[in-house]
Amino acid sequence: MVPGHNHGSQIKDDEQYEALRREGLSKEKAARIANSDRSQTGHKGGHSQRYEDWGKQALYQQARKVGISGRSRMTKGQLIDALRNH
Repeated sequence: MVPGHNHGSQIKDDEQYEALRREGLSKEKAARIANSDRSQTGHKGGHSQRYEDWGKQALYQQARKVGISGRSRMTKGQLIDALRNH
């Protein structure tokens, strides 16, 4: 990545996107954060259960919703890791 590179209209905050990529975030996650409203970034949302408290089927459905591939062969622990690191 070239500093100051314009990633096009799909990325609202190029500087934040590049910083997140340098930290090791995936392109998708960095774009999602860089395109979010900065005033809301970092603020916690509602209160939900920890993934460890979810059933495997609920974890599978969440993985499906966010597009994690290979989820049908994953254990509960692997689904949790994949969801946290997606």
